[in-house]
Amino acid sequence: MTAETVMLAPLFLLFLLFLAGAGRIVEAQGEVNGAARDAARAASVQRTEAEAESAAKESAEAALSGDCTPQVSMAGSEWKMDGLVRVTVTCELNLDFLGFGAAKQMSGTSVVPLERYRRVQ
Repeated sequence: MTAETVMLAPLFLLFLLFLAGAGRIVEAQGEVNGAARDAARAASVQRTEAEAESAAKESAEAALSGDCTPQVSMAGSEWKMDGLVRVTVTCELNLDFLGFGAAKQMSGTSVVPLERYRRVQ
């Protein structure tokens, strides 16, 4: 009985590490999606495209503070009356705690209509 336990212990430990890594990846994806949503909303209420890019970057950095340094892209936005703001937030997730020295790139996208009752310049 003890021999089987000793042989199965490393497999059990690897399984637990896999579960911890998978849970962290799911949690990080939710955080990046939330940061993209917050950044798109912050950008949608700004008057100029430059102010929108700045607000989106600040919002994403605040939402992901400490986890990573996010890259924010507003490519695909339609900056006109009744337009859309499309924000993509990309973040590098560090998985060193698993002992493998791995990293995974996480990306989240959100699309929000421009605020109707503000003037576009």
